[in-house]
Amino acid sequence: MEPTNHPLVQFLRDELLLPADSIALALNNSQHAPSQLPMVLWQYGLITLRQLDQIFDWLERQNSNAA
Repeated sequence: MEPTNHPLVQFLRDELLLPADSIALALNNSQHAPSQLPMVLWQYGLITLRQLDQIFDWLERQNSNAA
């Protein structure tokens, strides 16, 4: 995953307004499994359950648009 250009990172930054430091921390701790980025953000307390749900909804929309 290219951290700054990846659509998920853009969503986190632009829609959820997460600070770059929070995103960087989560990316560093999920580099072996980038698909775990939303869970890492939540586990570190960087997002709420509501935001986690928004991320999963966004990911689902992205997957359905790609199909």
